[in-house]
Amino acid sequence: MATSEAGLDQGRSAFEEHRWTDAFEHLSDADQGGGLPAPDLERLATAEILTGKSDAGIDTLTRAHEEYLVVGDVVGAARCAGWIGIHLMNSGQLARSTGWFARAGRLVAELDAPCAVQGMLLIPTALGMLFGGDPEGGRRVFMDALAIGEKFQDRDLISLSMLGTGQACVALGDISTGVGLFDEVMVAVTAGELSPVPSGIIYCAVIGTCHLAFDLRRALEWTVALDRWCGGRPDMVLFSGQCQSHRADLYRLHGAWDEAISAAKDAQRLSSAGDYQALYGGYYQQGEVERLRGEFAAAEECYRQAARSGYEPQPGLALLKLARGDIPAAQTLIRGAADAADLATRRHLLPALVEIELAAGDTAAARQAADELASLAQVCGMPMAQAASCQAGGAVLLAEGEPARALPLLRRAWTLWRELGVPFEAARSCTMVGQACRAAGDDDSAEMDFEAAHAEFLALGAAPAAAWAASLQHAPAQEGHAGPLTPREVEVLRLVAAGKSNRVIAGELYLSEKTIARHISNIFLKLGLQSRVAATRYAVDHGLTA
Repeated sequence: MATSEAGLDQGRSAFEEHRWTDAFEHLSDADQGGGLPAPDLERLATAEILTGKSDAGIDTLTRAHEEYLVVGDVVGAARCAGWIGIHLMNSGQLARSTGWFARAGRLVAELDAPCAVQGMLLIPTALGMLFGGDPEGGRRVFMDALAIGEKFQDRDLISLSMLGTGQACVALGDISTGVGLFDEVMVAVTAGELSPVPSGIIYCAVIGTCHLAFDLRRALEWTVALDRWCGGRPDMVLFSGQCQSHRADLYRLHGAWDEAISAAKDAQRLSSAGDYQALYGGYYQQGEVERLRGEFAAAEECYRQAARSGYEPQPGLALLKLARGDIPAAQTLIRGAADAADLATRRHLLPALVEIELAAGDTAAARQAADELASLAQVCGMPMAQAASCQAGGAVLLAEGEPARALPLLRRAWTLWRELGVPFEAARSCTMVGQACRAAGDDDSAEMDFEAAHAEFLALGAAPAAAWAASLQHAPAQEGHAGPLTPREVEVLRLVAAGKSNRVIAGELYLSEKTIARHISNIFLKLGLQSRVAATRYAVDHGLTA
């Protein structure tokens, strides 16, 4: 008995110190040695869920619920039932979650006096309205939950309600109010005033909504904070995978693509270990990098895995179809996603919608989407929204035959993307600046812009975009023009086009096979090619064959 009591004290201490594995081990041992009271069963359940043992955690939380009923603590039983419902809802088990919410509601209805659990049970209702197309209704219900939280001074409920209210404001287009609420609720999170599970929920939801709102600065700031929070709890699985997917998103934007892939794979691993909400981000972010690098088969597989989460992998999948030349499929996908999305998500899809509509030749539809994006940029004032709007607006003006009007917008986009540290989009804007200069008759400036963009794409490893920029530098029919290739690479390309193997080429040029392989890899990257057949076709088209 003494050993059990000592283990229980150690488990409680470990829990308060956020040592989740130690808390699980000590509380589990104490449970096996004589059982635990309901509050300690709640602690054990939390430790299990945080360390990736979600099924065991829900079972333990069910035991806590039953133990509370045995001792007559209806509020405690209702609270456990509510949290079981939330965990099941987040893992996609909607039927079971609905049953537990109903049980919690029935228990609360039997009470003689109101309690904070009533407000907690409003949260899933409000979320259903928010993501079901009624953000204003969701906002009102979140405000009702906030009033209950403030009445009972329940910090977790207050913060979750403020989070939801902020998300609803962003969905309604009131971005400044929404991010202001996020800043306020994050004060409580970073001060350590909240329980661990609500803290993690808030961190991840705030970062995700900041990305939707084009608020790159806040997304970066809170991702750093989440990384630090997760780093202080190294044995925590829940939320750690989501942290890695957010890191991957930022790495991708800032051009650190190897680091983005590494973080995305960490998110995938942690998703399998128990952080179910990391499944989408882990695979989607890897898919984005693979697509930009020209690894289309790998990107498609990543998007397929991301779709297992229940969320559409958009706009990435539509942009992949575009990159593969299947413009009708790309147009169908992006239009369907934009039409079905809530307002905040739709706005996030607008840049891709403009790009795909222009590729499809529907300039009127592209103009409509660009104007919608311009309205957002004017209202929210976020630099990232302004950059995306200027880039989209300039692209549409180019398609409309207005290069002089397009130039200032595209140059503004180029400047903003550079200031934000987003090199791929900056290079895209630079390329379009070159197109506008050429259309206006300024070939010298156009050539410099194409060369600058091509160099940036090469540095990133963005093979398809590098090939696009290279194709604009000179007319394709110009005989004997090597484009971006060095003289040595031209020699290697000629021998590849002659059908010779790497070993034979190495022998003829007195180089190692490893060096020849590196040259061929560089040729493929610079020209955006995927095979020796495509390289041969390029050599023939450009008059580079022997």
